[in-house]
Amino acid sequence: MDGSTLRRASWHRGRDARNARLEAGAKVAKGKIVEMRDATHLLEAVMRPDDLVCLEGDNQKQADVLSAALLAADPAKVRDLHMVQSGVVLPEHLDLFERGIARKLDFAYSGPQSARIAAMLFGGKIELGAVHTYLELFARYFIDLTPNVALIAAESADRDGNLYTGPNTEDTPTVVEATAFKDGIVIAQVGQIVDKLPRVDIPGDQVNFVVETGRHFFVEPLFTRDPAAITEGQILTAMLALKGIYAPYGVQRLNHGIGFNTAAIELLLPTYGERLGLRGKVASRFALNPHPTLIPAIESGWVEQVHCFGSEVGMDAYVRARPDVFFTGADGSLRSNRAFSQTAGLYACDMFIGSTLQIDLQGNSSTVTTSRVAGFGGAPNMGSDPRGRRHPSAPWLQAGREADPDSAPLLRRGRKLVVQIGETFGEKNAPLFVEKLDALALAEKLKLDLAPVMIYGDDVTHIVTEEGIANLLLCRDVAEREQAIRGVAGYTEVGRARDAAMVRRLRERGAIRRPEDLGIDPLDADRGLLAAHSIKDLVRWSGGLYAPPAQFRNW
Repeated sequence: MDGSTLRRASWHRGRDARNARLEAGAKVAKGKIVEMRDATHLLEAVMRPDDLVCLEGDNQKQADVLSAALLAADPAKVRDLHMVQSGVVLPEHLDLFERGIARKLDFAYSGPQSARIAAMLFGGKIELGAVHTYLELFARYFIDLTPNVALIAAESADRDGNLYTGPNTEDTPTVVEATAFKDGIVIAQVGQIVDKLPRVDIPGDQVNFVVETGRHFFVEPLFTRDPAAITEGQILTAMLALKGIYAPYGVQRLNHGIGFNTAAIELLLPTYGERLGLRGKVASRFALNPHPTLIPAIESGWVEQVHCFGSEVGMDAYVRARPDVFFTGADGSLRSNRAFSQTAGLYACDMFIGSTLQIDLQGNSSTVTTSRVAGFGGAPNMGSDPRGRRHPSAPWLQAGREADPDSAPLLRRGRKLVVQIGETFGEKNAPLFVEKLDALALAEKLKLDLAPVMIYGDDVTHIVTEEGIANLLLCRDVAEREQAIRGVAGYTEVGRARDAAMVRRLRERGAIRRPEDLGIDPLDADRGLLAAHSIKDLVRWSGGLYAPPAQFRNW
């Protein structure tokens, strides 16, 4: 047997292993259909120790029935799994590590489990691969974290395994693509099995087994912010952002991060933004989930188009009724896609504006603290300067001129606007600004090669607090950047250590702009400026189409 024959003989190992898994799984299935009571037996049949497993585990959508089924598996049969999932959201996701079913974790976002995952990481109960951005983790699915098994969720399926994901497509196409075309097993939980689907989102030849649950999968209303909870401080930062950044740069294409500061901006567009004469000049095209607080701006004619990472609970009917704004299928429902929208936010948007938990003197920011590891989600993709970008736009070119005024115009690289917005003291009076990020303590404790920084300081162009705006593009060295940051850090320890003379010079140059420099009276930051003052107001703006989750109803 020559060398060529030997090589050919080993080229089907992955296919042979997949076929063996399929054969084992077929013993508990009727065709592709598996009864819910047999879901755990199916997982025990198709999984192997040390498998890479992608469990949805998205930003919002959760394969909750399959999560419970995996947790019920016999650790003697299913153990030491390497979980590669974008979101660690349900308690079961971490219970897997307590039981020894899972050992290692690569993830992007942990939201509701941020405190518990921090304790487990510091306690050595989870072997951490890395905290990723969404696009980064998706990319690794196709390179070195390709799932052996993917556990996904969809609205419905037919008996051939074709799937309808409805408005919450999210990560599903990316997960399935990587798994199905590299000899992996794809298992979907669906609410029901039907004769004909509204549309086919995932073709059946990429799906191996379907578990009918008889109910809808869990979706977290992650992007719902009650206008009643927006503070006057957040309204002030929103006013500063609109007048001091949106207006002078003419930002039309953008992404808003999660939070009350950006919700305030959305609710000021039809009021304060209208007063500034900005309609048609800013905030018309978004890479953004269907935020309920965006409804007044849509209804007022501000927003032309929105492409969504995922959906939002209660927004289905509203989205269906506004196809000119949202991307919808022939069935009328939203078609979301996290990978596509992340790419749009990275390369097609001129600005990202969002919040964080800590910012250091270089402008590095992180949502990792000693008590919480919230992950990053898409913020590092949205909040980074994409050096592969080649198309110009007015905001991009203006930011590039400010950062590098002396270079040749035709060779000058533009800059994406990356804005961090927040109040100097956050939840439980924790300071936003710190001398040293807690992310460094986590890296030292876990002996990581890289501290989990969410957005690197050299990508950040502006920081907005109630004290004003620091324009880091206009800072010419490290010392100026540090003092610009200290200059908007208020009465935190970082702010109190400012060099008053340098801060004054930076203000004279426009690198720091106080509210009075922009003609804004902080006393005008009143809740009366908000286009909606409650969830009920948002329902009225929507013409009754928005159906908020029960926890947000108080009428």
